[in-house]
Amino acid sequence: MTQRLLVLTPPAAVAAVVLFAGGHGGLQISSDGSLKWGRGNFLIRSRHLFAEQGLVVAVLDAPSDRQSAPFLQGFRQTPEHVADVKAAIVWLRETAKLPVWLIGTSRGTQSAAFVATQLAGADAPDGIVLTSTILTDRRGRPVPAMALETIRTPVLVVHHEQDGCESCAFANVPDLMRKLDHAARKQLFAFKGGDNQGDPCEAMAYHGFNGLEREVVQQIAAWIRP
Repeated sequence: MTQRLLVLTPPAAVAAVVLFAGGHGGLQISSDGSLKWGRGNFLIRSRHLFAEQGLVVAVLDAPSDRQSAPFLQGFRQTPEHVADVKAAIVWLRETAKLPVWLIGTSRGTQSAAFVATQLAGADAPDGIVLTSTILTDRRGRPVPAMALETIRTPVLVVHHEQDGCESCAFANVPDLMRKLDHAARKQLFAFKGGDNQGDPCEAMAYHGFNGLEREVVQQIAAWIRP
């Protein structure tokens, strides 16, 4: 089994970030760096904006043995996924010599948050960012139901107040914030406005910070930077 990453390395970087797309997470990154799926995802389409902010960017694909449906569905909260992400963190720390943060959006928050509950001490990421967090979930365990009290690293929560996705209602964000009391530091960045197009759970709706990408990325990067 191998784990493919799409990596952007800006000059004079100050930190590294691993990006977790939402949905099924199967980007199917080819050897030339092109993607078969997910190009419109908020984090994926914004990856160059993160690099512009002085962050090494590693876009995480599904592993080589999950390159067909259901990809990461049903896999995000497993020991195997944690091991894959841990390996990516180790590789980034060795190659970039920088702190490594995990950033998830939508279903990607279930990856970033779960990994953070499972890795401690030197193995843990240096911090996590949860954007458009899965707050309720009819198909599995939402982020607030995880063992968030085990997370000691900084946690930034980024949410759109008008998010129309049924799993991501802004009214449920306070419950998430309460459960992060053991994090080294925590903060909520709430956004309004932008463009709202199509399915409320997809990337061109408020759910994906459509039209606000640069502002959202700048604020995330400023919070991450040491």
